[in-house]
Amino acid sequence: MSGQPVAVEARDLSRRYGAVWALRDCGFALPANRIVALVGANGAGKSTLLSIIAGTLAASSGTLLVHGRPVARGRSTDGGGRVAILAQDKPLYRDFTVSDMLRFGRSTNRVWDQRRALSWLRRFDVPLDRRCGKLSGGQRAQVALAVALGSRPAVLLLDEPLANLDPVARTEVTGELMAEAAEDDMTVMLSTHIIAELSGVGDHLLLLDAGRPVLTGDVEDLLDGHVRMTGPRADQPPGPGTVVQAQHTERQSTFVLRRPAAPTAHAVVAPGWTVQPVALDELILTYLRASSRAPHEREAAA
Repeated sequence: MSGQPVAVEARDLSRRYGAVWALRDCGFALPANRIVALVGANGAGKSTLLSIIAGTLAASSGTLLVHGRPVARGRSTDGGGRVAILAQDKPLYRDFTVSDMLRFGRSTNRVWDQRRALSWLRRFDVPLDRRCGKLSGGQRAQVALAVALGSRPAVLLLDEPLANLDPVARTEVTGELMAEAAEDDMTVMLSTHIIAELSGVGDHLLLLDAGRPVLTGDVEDLLDGHVRMTGPRADQPPGPGTVVQAQHTERQSTFVLRRPAAPTAHAVVAPGWTVQPVALDELILTYLRASSRAPHEREAAA
């Protein structure tokens, strides 16, 4: 991330509920003006992290910075670091029309962009005169997104608000959010646990497991930097790199490697061996399995 502006940075960030650690010793830096996919199983700490970034929950220890400014509970950053958060339950007033919700957004935000909110609703053909309680689940998601976007946040946090959209609609919405991020200097952090549908969800990845980051980086770089090697039974792979996962049968071995540099071609590296790319969902599951087997090595894997 050398030379790239940083939107969100965590330094030894932890949050504990009694004896249970929701987050522990988190350290990462997320690039600005990108779509960041925050991924992890239920209970991984995703919602806790988003709440700390939004300033609605205090960390037990460590530091959280948004555009270089510390975030404290009950106080969102101002200036260039405004944060908006949208939870999965999409807080809308059922008796309000869509237009009423936009007026509500305008009256409750110090910064408001009516044109931007209306433009988002027009993209998805959401009727302005319909009561929110009469909208479909997908339309309610679009209204909530329009209100969030109208507040012109520098960082928009989405805690699985697209879960009730079908995969095609989710991909379309994500594409529009990527355009918004590129055009308006906005960073979107989108939480999801639907690993099988991650393709196209974001261009940067932060993977949490049991409250710790286990993998982070640009998606393209992560995919280019990992390969799967399959060949005759062996204790070690025939190519360079760090073994993330090893699977063996009586006659065959398969290794997922993190290579020191992106491979220029998936060529055979030794007789009887093949080298193949790793899909994003496979890569995520590989790291989750590796971290569950070796909990004390999570930071080394990240």
